[in-house]
Amino acid sequence: MELSQLRMVKAVAECGSIALAAEQLHCVPSNITTRIKQLESELGTALFTRAGRGLRISAAGQVFLGYSEQILALVDQAKRAVAPQAVPAGKLRIGAIESCATGRLPPLLAEYHQRYPQVTLELVTGKSKQLLDDVKHHRLDGAMVAGSITQTKLSKTMLYNEQLVLIASPKLAPLAQLADVHRHTVFMWPPGCPYRAALENWVAEHGLEVSKIDYANWGSIIGCVSAGAGLALIPEGMLQQFGACANLITYRFPELAPMPNLFFWHSETGSHAARDAFATLLAEHFPVAVAEPARLRPIA
Repeated sequence: MELSQLRMVKAVAECGSIALAAEQLHCVPSNITTRIKQLESELGTALFTRAGRGLRISAAGQVFLGYSEQILALVDQAKRAVAPQAVPAGKLRIGAIESCATGRLPPLLAEYHQRYPQVTLELVTGKSKQLLDDVKHHRLDGAMVAGSITQTKLSKTMLYNEQLVLIASPKLAPLAQLADVHRHTVFMWPPGCPYRAALENWVAEHGLEVSKIDYANWGSIIGCVSAGAGLALIPEGMLQQFGACANLITYRFPELAPMPNLFFWHSETGSHAARDAFATLLAEHFPVAVAEPARLRPIA
């Protein structure tokens, strides 16, 4: 069993086909096919099964993949531990929910690239659950998500509290209280968004029904509201990003508590110069953060 075989298993599992995995690993498909067959023979079990034109990881393969990810992460950690250079370098994979990636991160990413040109930073957006799962399985080095979340194997540090803002067009009748939302169509990010959940939970607690339209784009949501089509609950960072271009009325109701935004990383990865430099930059821009140079200090 060799590390190259573990990387091949990981690539095929992520890509769903040997051809795509070969492109990712910069090798010929026949090499991957041969090496995986050799590994399966050594293990005495099939790691993949045919699924149409692609491959699907088997139950045994899923178990083996988990160990492979841990081994490859430890190898990367060992390389970082003995690396002679003190300057952050290499690849950094960061995940973020869409509101954070669009509203808060752009100026930080630009500054990070200027400070650490030897780091290749990859930004992945998605739902909190998937991002945290990617961190847990070492597919991401860290993730920025919203909500009061605790995950096994993951440590976290507080970044900032995001104020929730209800927006409407001046064409609509003023909202005297939060309960008035049931009189209008509410544009929301699809299920899985913590900001959507905040409003849905409050509405459910008060026995109200709300007509909802799902859009997976903050710009589209704010544009529809600006045109007078309904209301939306958005993080204040998005209002700062798009609000200047829209004619909006904003409401801040005390029932909608600010949403904590946090940075998560795997508890077992140890020192990671590029990630820790990113955490330090977060701490500089968000005073609530408690990250320190070359390390992170988790919160309970």
